[in-house]
Amino acid sequence: MCGGLAPTDARVLLASNSPRRRELLRMIVPDYDLAEMHDVDESYPAALANVEVAPYLSRLKADAYRSQLVENEVMITADTVVISDGHILGKPAGESHAVEMLRSLMGHTHKVVTGVTLTSVHAAETFSETTEVTFGNISDREIELYVENFRPLDKAGAYGIQEWIGCVAIQGIQGCFYNVMGLPLHTLYRRLREFKV
Repeated sequence: MCGGLAPTDARVLLASNSPRRRELLRMIVPDYDLAEMHDVDESYPAALANVEVAPYLSRLKADAYRSQLVENEVMITADTVVISDGHILGKPAGESHAVEMLRSLMGHTHKVVTGVTLTSVHAAETFSETTEVTFGNISDREIELYVENFRPLDKAGAYGIQEWIGCVAIQGIQGCFYNVMGLPLHTLYRRLREFKV
């Protein structure tokens, strides 16, 4: 029904295991396909600036999938990192690590950077978007209950903005809300529309 609203006539492929990215992309590309998944080594050079890590990793993923593409296809790869006090917060190693991460975010503003790479047989384009997120303070017990109930172990920074903690702890955001979830939808729609497949 919404196919005519899609930003491109090319066949769109998403290379991502993230259920949130899959849901988000469907909002702007109602009919897309999932790429056959590969294991990708997501290490990056230690000297790389923090804000460059997400776009670097999105390009790394794109390189791993490019051989799958045929004419009139565009593949989307993405990576999201949380940067707090100059350090990258990845996915927590366990519940206690998640609690520790969230405690460090309370009362502060951090950055969420998503890097996206669009790839076709003939071209590739990488861009990134940054959103600033400000947390107020909630109690340690509330943090522990959030982690116990929502188990945010698959999320960079150990939280989902669309979940309970986003409602009660986040005072404000500057930038794209959907970027914090994993895809900067406004920019992605525009870039897909302009991308020369």
